[in-house]
Amino acid sequence: MKVIALGTGTSQGVPIIGCKCRTCLSGDPRDTRLRSALYVETTRTKIAIDIGPDFRQQFLTNNLETVDHILITHEHNDHVIGLDEVRPINFLQQKSIPIYAEERVAGEIRKRFHYAFAKHDYPGLPQIQLKEIDNNPFKIEDIQITPIRILHGRLPIFGYRLNNLAYITDAKTIDQENLNKLQGLDVLIINALRKEEHYSHLNLEGCLEYIEKIGPKRAFITHISHKMGPVEEWSTLLPENVRPLEDNLTINL
Repeated sequence: MKVIALGTGTSQGVPIIGCKCRTCLSGDPRDTRLRSALYVETTRTKIAIDIGPDFRQQFLTNNLETVDHILITHEHNDHVIGLDEVRPINFLQQKSIPIYAEERVAGEIRKRFHYAFAKHDYPGLPQIQLKEIDNNPFKIEDIQITPIRILHGRLPIFGYRLNNLAYITDAKTIDQENLNKLQGLDVLIINALRKEEHYSHLNLEGCLEYIEKIGPKRAFITHISHKMGPVEEWSTLLPENVRPLEDNLTINL
């Protein structure tokens, strides 16, 4: 399994328009972050997790052309608003793309992209199939997928376990039942917004506590804001098996 970090930033990305903080002015390419998204490839399938406003640029930068399935974590714009960008992929693949989301999120997608679900089809529409999922595991080709229920503040959203990889973004809390589903991981990708507490996202301390509870072989931190500071400074605080995720980084499992 090959994993590509398409983006590792928050809803505004890094740098933020007009911001003059040290992170946003950093010359370190590791401090430049598009909106968080992931690409997972095996010999049998290609899966994207979330499709935000930077989807087109992320695919071009990583020389990607196809995707067979898309998993959605939740309905916030930085995770879904790039859906229209599947159109050139539809043309290349000559097929529609299944998009997996829970019922509430699927409803929001239908509202925001109502034209894609119109009764009268016309050329140029994004060709997608919404597939509603729940907490039950399911399989896509050679990948066993387990939805992981997490709370983004008070909003229930999904993370996903794909075989021995797990992707958790926008989490604030994870209960014990779902922590149990994350045991035995080779790689955990999990969010940390900043060092200070936040009402709806994990901070660095909380993120590291969950990594310790889950005990993956390797862990990567994503969904990082400019308020975390330049990566060369805070990355030195991390345990040996934990590192910041970087845009366009490839992880091989």
